[in-house]
Amino acid sequence: MKFTLDWLKDFVDVKIRPRQLAEKLTMAGLEVVSLEEKGGDCVFEIEITSNRPDWLSVIGIAREAAAVTGAKLKLQNCRIIKSPAAKKQAAFHIKVEDKKDCPLYTAKIIKGVKVGPSPDWLKKRLEAVDCRSVNNIVDITNYILFTYGHPLHAFDLDKLDADTIIIRRAKPGEKITTINEKAAALDHEILVIADKERPVAVAGVMGGKDTEVTQGTKNILLESAVFNPVVVRRGRQRLGIQSESSYRFERGTDPAVALAASSAALEMINEMSGGSCLADKSASLPEKKNKQVILSDSAVENILGAKILPARIKAILSCLGFGVKQKTKGAFSVEVPSFRQDVCSEIDLIEEVARINGYDRIPASLPCIKPQSIPCRERDSVSAIKNILISLGLNEVITYSLVDRELINGYLVPAGQFEAVGVMNPLSREQEILRPVIGPSLIKCISHNLNQKQPYVNVFEIANIFPGVDSRGIPLEEPVLGIALCGEKSMLLEHGLVKEKMGALHLKGMLEAVFTRLGINSCKFIQDNAGEICVSAGENKLGSIRRIAEDFLGKLEIKNKEVFVAEVRLGKLFALESPKKKFQELPLYPGIQRDVSIVLKEEVPAEQVLSFIRESGGSLLEEVKVTDYYKGKQIAPGLRSLTISCFYRSGSRTLTDEEINPLHSGMLGALAGKFGVQIR
Repeated sequence: MKFTLDWLKDFVDVKIRPRQLAEKLTMAGLEVVSLEEKGGDCVFEIEITSNRPDWLSVIGIAREAAAVTGAKLKLQNCRIIKSPAAKKQAAFHIKVEDKKDCPLYTAKIIKGVKVGPSPDWLKKRLEAVDCRSVNNIVDITNYILFTYGHPLHAFDLDKLDADTIIIRRAKPGEKITTINEKAAALDHEILVIADKERPVAVAGVMGGKDTEVTQGTKNILLESAVFNPVVVRRGRQRLGIQSESSYRFERGTDPAVALAASSAALEMINEMSGGSCLADKSASLPEKKNKQVILSDSAVENILGAKILPARIKAILSCLGFGVKQKTKGAFSVEVPSFRQDVCSEIDLIEEVARINGYDRIPASLPCIKPQSIPCRERDSVSAIKNILISLGLNEVITYSLVDRELINGYLVPAGQFEAVGVMNPLSREQEILRPVIGPSLIKCISHNLNQKQPYVNVFEIANIFPGVDSRGIPLEEPVLGIALCGEKSMLLEHGLVKEKMGALHLKGMLEAVFTRLGINSCKFIQDNAGEICVSAGENKLGSIRRIAEDFLGKLEIKNKEVFVAEVRLGKLFALESPKKKFQELPLYPGIQRDVSIVLKEEVPAEQVLSFIRESGGSLLEEVKVTDYYKGKQIAPGLRSLTISCFYRSGSRTLTDEEINPLHSGMLGALAGKFGVQIR
């Protein structure tokens, strides 16, 4: 937004130097990005935030300048006036097809104007802000745009067909040539201003070439309207047109300003080009009442940490255009003007007071914090899981929650076994639904890293999945842990480089480390006929470990590689978590280890064998685990060999072989009878 100092002085008595004013405006939030002298005047350029459309006007900036400098604001000429010929209305009609697209449309019919060059002062001001002078009528509409921040448009009335203006969506196949001489094809997404025959302007963006004001124009229709910002933005984007009008309409315009701007333009047209207003028509929604917000002195002091006098608070808000009345002792009732739609609550008003009073006046101090402990078990558990996995060498990733429906169908077997939560307006096919599982997202991450020539990829993510909707149609969310491994891990040991190929057992070990940290000892890993490992605890299925099919990997351009993925539902896992930790003294006495190699059928799970040994080993059996696995020529088909290590210890004495040997032998005999194993 550009404006000149002389232009600003029409509305506020600024007496400080331009650079001082630029500094004060910047400190109040209006960042002055450039300041230069041009033609004996100073031109300011300000960076405007999207939530402050009122700053896109000289009057809006004048309010800020008055507030930060204490100067007097002069807005006596910014009023709404009625047409002097309002009693003799010409026959003219306005038709708005959808009030949501156009909440307000006003039109003034002015006849007998004389189009010609603008006076030098007007040309000078417009050229200072990089606006080309066209003629007095067009220049007046542009001058009002910069002064009031509201766009206007003047049509050549004699080039319009019939006596009706229609605000509607464009029809398929309609075209228009805008005043920048670009032909554009229109569609239903674009709002247009039309007569009974054709579109004559793209609403809020640009007028049409066929009806522009020229030297031969005698009669005009002066438009001032309020359009839906979203509709204007879509229309501007589809046509690829950027204008000063669309820039303001996209950020929202004020009906009250629209009426005042139209009245001011009429005064200037009468003064510079003559003519008489024969019709002043409008179509609008019922007027809305301004918001009322209560602001207390104590809230200002509590938030800012500084005491600001009530008189100062009232002066600041009044200067900014707010209506301030004393409601009770220590509290104001503040009426929010229609041009400040960004102000909704008390904290917004406190921010206005703070920035105008000066952030530099707020004393620097340490906040008063009362230490307190607010336990959040799930958050702490997630943090613990992340620390464990990172310590195991995994890399945390963050992937998109939106995924491709076909990708999920290819991942789940059978396909379509989920209730997809779709996006109504997806940005692309790859972001069509909310993911019901996390595996495909991690596999895409692996594919990307493999394409970057990474030989070994190990990633994990803790995020929400969306397995469906509830009875009210609201999407369900559930936290899950996903781990994915691919490739060979290289380790440099004393005897040379060793490569270890990642597999399902590595994922099993990682999950066991997580379960142990959370105090869960009842988890089981059972492999089904399809090769998928079910992770469960009691009757609860927590998740699975699976090797991903080659055809699915091929869709993601992963070739000649194995990918293993584990998914665990954290909601069920946290329900089993035991946060209590029990201290156990270090052992005082040595233990005795006995290893045994057994041959058993492949279909017998190793976990069943270990559980049986734990139950029959007695109180002296401290630990039992598998230390070796073999399947080969020396073992008959359908069988496998396991080496199991049993560790015995007593907390009160040193054990002897005479105590352990019978106990161990009896356990082996029971084992042979239970599972039919062979002792090697």
